[in-house]
Amino acid sequence: MTTTILVVGAFVVLLAVYVSWRAGRLDRLHIRLELARESLDAALVRRTAVSLELAASRMLDPATSLVLAAAAHEARTAGPEEREHAESDLSRTLRAVVDQERFRDRLVGTRAGSDLLEELGAAVAKVLYARRFYNNAVGVTRTAQRRPLARTLRLAGHTAYPEFFEIDDAPPKALAAE
Repeated sequence: MTTTILVVGAFVVLLAVYVSWRAGRLDRLHIRLELARESLDAALVRRTAVSLELAASRMLDPATSLVLAAAAHEARTAGPEEREHAESDLSRTLRAVVDQERFRDRLVGTRAGSDLLEELGAAVAKVLYARRFYNNAVGVTRTAQRRPLARTLRLAGHTAYPEFFEIDDAPPKALAAE
């Protein structure tokens, strides 16, 4: 009788430890996801700021400056529902602007233009990496939330499945060649 109680007790303790470990892992994944989202938001804001700086630099023709400034402003002010679309538009606009014929030569000719081009390249690359890292964190978190134990015991509480952030973030060819 006491042996059975000890075995059942040991099983219950091990099960409680395992469930606690899974809940802690899920919590850590949610924290990682939040940090990845903040990093992605910071990278997107930085890219928008550099795009606005380029548009205001007077190194571009007025029409190109206006188009770039409009796309950057739209990305900066977009709400959660329109953010992916606005950021994709900014990516396409950046490609259209930066991949213009002799664009790089015009900017590299000045110190400020060279610095701005380097800063833009870094901002575009950071968006690419931050989005990949965020989407990876989303995938891992969703997988952990879908496990039978997590669903049965509601280890994620009432947290909704995180959504992937899908944008067109292909860098301009002139910046990718750096």
